[in-house]
Amino acid sequence: SAEVHLRRVSSPDTIPRPNADLHRSRRLLLAVIIALNVSCGPPPPDQATASALPPRQDIDFDQARRQMVEEQIEARGVADSRVLEAMSRVPRHEYVPARYRAFAYNDTPLPIEFEQTISQPYIVALMTELLQPEPDDRVLEIGTGSGYQAAVAAELVSEVYSIEIIPELARSAADRLERLGVSNVFVRAGDGYLGWPEQGPFDGILVTAGAEHVPEPLVEQLKPGARMIIPVGDSLSFQILRVVEKLPGGEVEIRDNIAVRFVPFRRN
Repeated sequence: SAEVHLRRVSSPDTIPRPNADLHRSRRLLLAVIIALNVSCGPPPPDQATASALPPRQDIDFDQARRQMVEEQIEARGVADSRVLEAMSRVPRHEYVPARYRAFAYNDTPLPIEFEQTISQPYIVALMTELLQPEPDDRVLEIGTGSGYQAAVAAELVSEVYSIEIIPELARSAADRLERLGVSNVFVRAGDGYLGWPEQGPFDGILVTAGAEHVPEPLVEQLKPGARMIIPVGDSLSFQILRVVEKLPGGEVEIRDNIAVRFVPFRRN
């Protein structure tokens, strides 16, 4: 395979200054605060609590979704009108277990099957915006989960190819997407670290699990000018959401965005 050259790019707040150790400590503290209070949101309801709650029959999901977009996503700075429209259209309550539907539009991740989660709406929107999707793009997603992120991306691009390592989740997500009329997402069970080379290269890649490093096979499957959005770091604490961009000459730039917390990247 071709040699991949990675280059880290400093954002304005990471340019070296005097007292670098002090600034580094302050940035780490800020990252922890972000991870605990912004990216992850409030803790999701546990299963026992959710099971004990009476079923809600009076939820206006359309209104709750509009409020989610206005108060959780747009108010935090996501400005891409196409992304906001996609988040307004995709019914998140259809992608969470029935016992959690009352919480579907809360500012929080939620549990799904096999100890996995559906990401916080703000993080889904942010990752989608950072990808800079175009209508003719073909996008690879690693970590299908419930299918929600794939469904959002499918509103914005031509095709989404999604890989899920847990076969049962891959099947249930594919069935759910078909039931909801999402016809441009293609799901398969497999090791996402290796990507989907026979369908590549891709105009963008979304990784929805915390990886210890940026997988080289995924970098190789990016088109020149394309981006990968991936959380990288210690799976036991928090990760940094990174924008990995392949430049026209083939070299790669990596920019740090915010602290996040995802389930660990799994391999076969």
